[in-house]
Amino acid sequence: MIYEFEGRTEKEAIDKAADVLGMEKDQFDVEILETQRSSLFKKGYVKIQVHADGPERPKTAVKSSPQEKQVPNTNGFEGAMISFVEGIIERMGYGGNVSVLYREESKLGLKIESEYSSILIGKKGKNLDALQLLSNIYAGRQGREDMRIILDSENYRLRREESLVRLAYTVADKVRENRTSILLEPMNPFDRRLIHTTLNDISDIDTKSEGEGLYKQVRVYYRGYK
Repeated sequence: MIYEFEGRTEKEAIDKAADVLGMEKDQFDVEILETQRSSLFKKGYVKIQVHADGPERPKTAVKSSPQEKQVPNTNGFEGAMISFVEGIIERMGYGGNVSVLYREESKLGLKIESEYSSILIGKKGKNLDALQLLSNIYAGRQGREDMRIILDSENYRLRREESLVRLAYTVADKVRENRTSILLEPMNPFDRRLIHTTLNDISDIDTKSEGEGLYKQVRVYYRGYK
């Protein structure tokens, strides 16, 4: 399998790959795809491509904690959430298996494995977001308002995050070149926050959310533009 990762340095990108894949650094091959040096107005980054072959590699590039590797899905709440998500998928007419992706103090990640993953993810992840919203409502009804449920399939969340970071830098360059602003497509709160955070430290670029409802748009603009 081939995966792509980014970091501020080559080491950071490789460390991220090893962490996400759950592999040692000598267990995969690395190819440098793109390098961008830091400048006064732009953060530097390195993009790598990882070739992970062999029986020890994971099925998908997911972040695992030691707890996930050692502890099976025996928790009653986790079992209820898994059954709920699998039930929704089944009622939608698609087969699939759900398992624990990671566990944190106030966050539970669930992984959907299905031959219909592309449909369950939907355009720009909207179907996956809808399933995630229903899952969080169900978690609240189970008395776990303190727990945030994150759904993923085919490593979509990580791929989407990397894509948005690249988009943010590309748009910032265009805005700086033309001394104007660009309004991005409607995004969910997580995606918007990622755009804001990525461009937050660039001195001549600002961002703001516009619109109403859950899916707002981010405007990226050159400081001083009116």
